[in-house]
Amino acid sequence: FVGRTPSGPMTTHKSPKIAELIRHLKHDRYDPHYLGYFECFNRQLHYEAHDVLEELWLETKGPLHNYYKGLIQLAGAFVHLKNRKLDPAARLFRLCRKYLKPYSPSTEGLDVRELIERIDGWVEELESSGCKRSPYDPERPPILKPKR
Repeated sequence: FVGRTPSGPMTTHKSPKIAELIRHLKHDRYDPHYLGYFECFNRQLHYEAHDVLEELWLETKGPLHNYYKGLIQLAGAFVHLKNRKLDPAARLFRLCRKYLKPYSPSTEGLDVRELIERIDGWVEELESSGCKRSPYDPERPPILKPKR
């Protein structure tokens, strides 16, 4: 089933899992899906981070649409890195940089300028190795934190 609920974002077959991931997240300014993205991302649950924010992105038609798209692509790039698919990861990093750049220096509490600098570093590491060496280190994963 896919459709809009009377009180919120689109529902998909993934919605019950997503609801469980974000049910404890309450904030007066940010949507729980947005906060859930960062919580999943920072726990190295990049696929789940992608899914959580995608549900909000599907409903967003305003100025944040491409911002969310860029963050979703960032999570997707890390899914590819973890699976050793380095060329697709590099392509997604470049795309997410393109989508996030207009939101610099800061959007929704996130230091987008700093994130773009990190993305540039990851792309540089991939490109300088001919996409043979991953910048991803599960012992030192990147952490993203919007200011609350």
